[in-house]
Amino acid sequence: MAKSICLYFQIHQPTRLRQYRFFDIGKDSHYYDDFANRTILRRVAQRCYLPMNEVILGLLRENRNFKVAFSISGSAIEQFDRYAPEVLDSFRQLAQTGQVEFLCETYNHSLASLASPVEFSHQVMKHKAVIEKCFGQTPAIFRNTELIYNNSIGEQVFEMGFKGILTEGARHIMGWKSPNYIYACEGRKKLAVLLRNYALSDDIAFRFSDRGWENWPLTGEKYLGWLKNSINEAGDVVNLFMDYETFGEHQSAQSGIFEFIKYLVHVVQSDGAFEFNTPSEVVKKYKPVDEIDITETISWADEERDVTAWLGNELQQEAFNKLYGLYEKLSLINDSMLWNDFGHLQESDHFYYMCTKFFSDGEVHKYFNPYDTPYEAFINYMNVLSDFILRVNDEYSIIDTTFAESAEKEEVARKVTSKPVVKKKTTEKAVERKKVAEKPVARKSSAKKTAK
Repeated sequence: MAKSICLYFQIHQPTRLRQYRFFDIGKDSHYYDDFANRTILRRVAQRCYLPMNEVILGLLRENRNFKVAFSISGSAIEQFDRYAPEVLDSFRQLAQTGQVEFLCETYNHSLASLASPVEFSHQVMKHKAVIEKCFGQTPAIFRNTELIYNNSIGEQVFEMGFKGILTEGARHIMGWKSPNYIYACEGRKKLAVLLRNYALSDDIAFRFSDRGWENWPLTGEKYLGWLKNSINEAGDVVNLFMDYETFGEHQSAQSGIFEFIKYLVHVVQSDGAFEFNTPSEVVKKYKPVDEIDITETISWADEERDVTAWLGNELQQEAFNKLYGLYEKLSLINDSMLWNDFGHLQESDHFYYMCTKFFSDGEVHKYFNPYDTPYEAFINYMNVLSDFILRVNDEYSIIDTTFAESAEKEEVARKVTSKPVVKKKTTEKAVERKKVAEKPVARKSSAKKTAK
């Protein structure tokens, strides 16, 4: 029986913040750089989304056995709808083939799974609804922001009804185990865990156009040989997970990346050793070989494969804690505009920009960072957050005052309605007067008395 290749692409575009100065706090509550958001989205659409969707659509039509999966954040879908609706239409074309699976994630590509189970669940359900609306699919497989995962997150995802979850096959977690098998969540055997083969995924995502790489240039035949070697050692499925922007944006069209993916699909299908399956198909096809116990939180970011890219320094932690510290007040206020801004301020990118790693992963962080330094990112974000906190507190004070007044009125009313009737003390004089008043009065006879 042919082994499986599970090809999955992540798509996300952050809602970038404008340069927000200290003197804007309390005066201007529009936080977003609409020009940058539109410009960058249109650029990536022309370089990546539209041409790569055309390539994928051609491959799907040429061979009904070719399958692929996508996850598109709610923030990206909002920007597609606003700035490039043709991109959304092209993804709908892919969905109509019946060979594409759309996964569920947090709507705002957030770190809510590390902060608030209630907010995490809310964002997942919100994203699930938008996928159903846009593509006519009800997601059965979940991928958390940046493949962040631990046992607790797995339990929450299982409770929300998903059949499987994607995460990183991190070496320090896997040990001697192979990422090329399906595993089950610790304590939740019915939740399948699909692990990314990071070595083979990164060969395409990061090393493809690197002329200094010892394996450059990468060809379809060479890569197929690596796939066979990986799976022959141990495994059922090779999970190739990467950013969709790899094609045309991170790896330019001039590098030959589009031709590579087309030829790779051709040689894989001609060879017959592998077949392409979506995550849902993989979960149905293979049984978990074991439970996987992941107590440390992992992700697919950086060499450490942990969450230090977003929460590794005091700047990030302060911003994170202040933001999620507003959740209780926001729940009481329940204002749609505040919720919307809260969602965009949760996007993991804002915390990623504050990362102070300048060594092994410095270039990666610099590529995605619109700020010159992480300190600029922190100051700008905290200025925005300060204004947001003012808005939240203003709305909360209105509710608090209204609640206090209502409570005071209820207390007064309660005292009035529950006040006992106090009977006056009956004195001896009062009793005497009552007796006199109640004593019958002798009526005078109308007949005259007879003299004796």
